[in-house]
Amino acid sequence: MRTLIVNIKTLAGVCSGEAIRLQGAQMAQLGQIENAWLLVEDEHIAGYGEMSTCPTHHQQADIEVDATGCMVLPSWCDPHTHIVYAGSREAEFVDKIKGMSYAEIARRGGGILNSADLLHTLSEEQLYNQAVTRAWEMIRKGTGCIEIKSGYGLNTADELKMLRVIQRMKETLPVHIVSTFLGAHAVGRQYTQPQYVDLIVNEMIPEVGKERLADYIDVFCDKGFFTTDETSRILEAGARWGMRPKIHADELASSGGVEVGVAHHALSVDHLESMADEQIETLRGSDTMPTALPGTSFFLNMPFAPGRKMIDAGLGLAVASDYNPGSTPSGDMKFVVSLACIKMRLLPEEAINAATLNAAYAMGLSKEYGSITVGKVANFFITTPIPSVSFIPYAYTSPLINRVFLRGKEV
Repeated sequence: MRTLIVNIKTLAGVCSGEAIRLQGAQMAQLGQIENAWLLVEDEHIAGYGEMSTCPTHHQQADIEVDATGCMVLPSWCDPHTHIVYAGSREAEFVDKIKGMSYAEIARRGGGILNSADLLHTLSEEQLYNQAVTRAWEMIRKGTGCIEIKSGYGLNTADELKMLRVIQRMKETLPVHIVSTFLGAHAVGRQYTQPQYVDLIVNEMIPEVGKERLADYIDVFCDKGFFTTDETSRILEAGARWGMRPKIHADELASSGGVEVGVAHHALSVDHLESMADEQIETLRGSDTMPTALPGTSFFLNMPFAPGRKMIDAGLGLAVASDYNPGSTPSGDMKFVVSLACIKMRLLPEEAINAATLNAAYAMGLSKEYGSITVGKVANFFITTPIPSVSFIPYAYTSPLINRVFLRGKEV
């Protein structure tokens, strides 16, 4: 099946096959072709170029789409979500309005623990139905790759239940999904912290590994959650089962999470709202992608990760939604791109690269996704008619995504 998109105002996110991530000044380079065409064969990008070089009658397409006045970009990649959860937490939203902090809500037994209590009462089928609704919401807003974490189970049976739901989503949805085991999201109510860490290492990780339910492993390494020593122990156990780290780091305090992540060759360290200059130096030269979650800062009235400073220091940067019921009940990556520009001072080109190629890297997927590149999976969207790439983050609530293609097919 051949699909040919013609008369594209701007084809953006064009990148050579050699680039798997962008760093420093590279992040401001968003490859663009004006008045362009894009050819898809089956699930992959087969070619592109200026309309003057568009395939002629000898290479007819099965489907032709006229994108006059519109732009085509690679689908957003969202490398940090928690979309398998039970119900909402709007009562805590009101608590935050009244002045209670995220940490205070957690200390009184709310937050993650409330989500775990509710998840325990739901079946896999109920969880799957809720999560699929959220995933389709993200797909329609232009997201083509999603990382999904467990972490609202907090006991072996419920963590496995979450991961089996994610596995089913992998098998049934057109979006590409990777799974992350986050048993160390908080301490289950019935355990002391040492008991719970033992449970994760000695029971949860082997069970997850035997069923091959997780691509990655995560730990909430932060003040009031898991220590650096506990994090190292958990990550080492996960590595024995082939799970590379993607960890929560430096959200609530500069607590050593970045250092632990780099030491264990984490694919990404995420949040970073409280990171200091020392952590930027730790990341320099590593293969770990710093990943900012500006929607969390927006929703919780927290500082934003120092994205501008990281890029100016020569680092790469990815952004993600953190879609979850407590701190970021939104999976709108276009809004994340806008926040990256408005609050983190990224240029539009930098923010788009952070939400596409670099975000794909933070999921281990940038060889196949995240850019308009011949041979990559054909995940892209067509905008409504817009004047420029910068208009995408500028018009921060306007619904600009008109048509979505995943694996070469319109969804």
